[in-house]
Amino acid sequence: MYLESIKSPADLKKLSLAEQQYLAEEIRQRILSTVSRTGGHLASSLGTVELTLALHSVFDCPQDKIVWDVGHQAYTHKIITGRNARFDTLRQENGLSGFPKQKESPYDAYLGGHSGVSISAALGMAEAMRLHGEEGFAIAVIGDGSFGSGVAYEGMNNAGRSGEKIIIVLNDNDMSISRNVGNVANYLAKMRSSRQYFRFKDNAKSFLGSVPVVGKPIRNALAISKKTLRQMMYHSNLFEDFGLRYFGPVDGHDLESLRDVFERAREYARPCVVHVHTTKGMGYRPAMENPSKYHGVSPFDLKSGLPLKPSDPGFSGAFGRSICELAQTRPQIAVITAAMTDGTGLEEFERRYAAAGRFYDVGIAEEHAVSFACGMSTQGTVPVFAVYSTFLQRTCDQLIHDAAIELKHIVLAIDRAGIVGADGETHQGLFDVSMLRMVPGTVIYSPATYRQLEADLAEAVDNGTGICAVRYPKGAQPALTASVLGENTDSWFLESQGGDTLLVTYGRLAEELFLARKSLEEQGRAVDVLVLNRIYPIPEAALEQMERYQRIFFYEEGIRSGSIGELCALHLMEQGYQGQFRLFAIENRFIPQCGVEHGYQLFHADHDSIIKTVLGESLH
Repeated sequence: MYLESIKSPADLKKLSLAEQQYLAEEIRQRILSTVSRTGGHLASSLGTVELTLALHSVFDCPQDKIVWDVGHQAYTHKIITGRNARFDTLRQENGLSGFPKQKESPYDAYLGGHSGVSISAALGMAEAMRLHGEEGFAIAVIGDGSFGSGVAYEGMNNAGRSGEKIIIVLNDNDMSISRNVGNVANYLAKMRSSRQYFRFKDNAKSFLGSVPVVGKPIRNALAISKKTLRQMMYHSNLFEDFGLRYFGPVDGHDLESLRDVFERAREYARPCVVHVHTTKGMGYRPAMENPSKYHGVSPFDLKSGLPLKPSDPGFSGAFGRSICELAQTRPQIAVITAAMTDGTGLEEFERRYAAAGRFYDVGIAEEHAVSFACGMSTQGTVPVFAVYSTFLQRTCDQLIHDAAIELKHIVLAIDRAGIVGADGETHQGLFDVSMLRMVPGTVIYSPATYRQLEADLAEAVDNGTGICAVRYPKGAQPALTASVLGENTDSWFLESQGGDTLLVTYGRLAEELFLARKSLEEQGRAVDVLVLNRIYPIPEAALEQMERYQRIFFYEEGIRSGSIGELCALHLMEQGYQGQFRLFAIENRFIPQCGVEHGYQLFHADHDSIIKTVLGESLH
């Protein structure tokens, strides 16, 4: 009824409070109907509908800048900023991104994807606007889970002393931060969120300050009493210790209260925090009852809440099973994750070993996780850190300084390695190999099958020194690869037909090579396939094998710079290799949201392109 008339936030401002409340329900239905078909981040966006409407009602975007931390809660923002007509394309190839992107809309002030950076980014915007003489607020919307990230505190530390027009909206959905204590605290919060109270307080402060002799002492005494009472009511007012004025907590689904508190923050016009209490999954009972399950979803049936296709736990599940089995006979193993217990397949490990102190979810704090693991390793523990490839990027300094220099034995279980699909540029796992390869003493495995993963993990735990990384993709092991490799767990595998052409790769990309080899065999063309399991250091025997071929085509699901293929090329050059060597990897670019197969096509690593390369045909 109202949604079709909203083409921009200016249209939203024309609606009455009651009309906006109806609009909120329309938006929830729009999000549900779309995400049930496309997949996406459901629970977070359902929880921020009213918060988003209130922000856009009070502030003037894009003059005012809203930075969505992570950005998975910004679907309402997309819908009311002119993208409702395209919302059905969410996370689809050439469609709307699942995260804010500056190149998608002028209303998207900053790229979303990784956690904790919104406060620093918003502060940078506020400072730059002041330097350029521009009016406007910078607003960081950050969830309580992101406060596990150290960079959030770095941002607050600088924001509090800046004096700029920066507003930090804490979206507290009970996923990390403890609730405040008791009804008195709620009552005081309601008072402090009232514009009438603020006006009274400011007028009283001004009046008492102007009364000679007794006015100022009374004002100071009231301030001390207020501060003491507030500290009694709350566990800690961390934000005011950082120099940030605190407003809240406010019911994040009460539009009137939200608009009032945002108006007050706008009037204050200095660094402040607005604490908003929301319910993840609001309006959809299955998501409200199990917000973690509905955080990120594949297409599902709205009525039952069940996935349309049975989910395969894939390599994540294989890792979870393998680490549980290893832990049974290796009491030195402890497992760490950074707020990714379910995503990394560790639910069963947590159930079995958390009580014994062998499982640690450290929150969104990857840098801490690595240093924590290094500390554990000094005392004889073998820490296994399960982390997505994209988030491992945040730990570069800890890996070099804390782990590598003194060869501390830690195991990295790197999930979502390679192209991940619909989450797009911010979540592709394309940089871990190049990053780790530069760190002295590191060993990297990239299993192509569950069996190899199991063996690699055991090898990393039992015989590793320094950093041992086992990296694997999202999804299931490819069928043909599993059939060809079978129980093979060697550091490299060669399928030879006696040809003069060798195809080389590692990980799941082996499937494309085996498919190409099979098709070429049917055409009477013999090619050999070499699949690395331990990719760094490259096994000497594998390098020697490569030297025997006249043509070598190396395929790598990762960034070209610093790749394993580059290292192979260097070795061959040093050995005086006279044949043809070509490397197909991702060349100086980011991979957008797309299916994995299309991602392969972008660097000619799909089996059809491989066939054309072998046959000398043109690639387009």
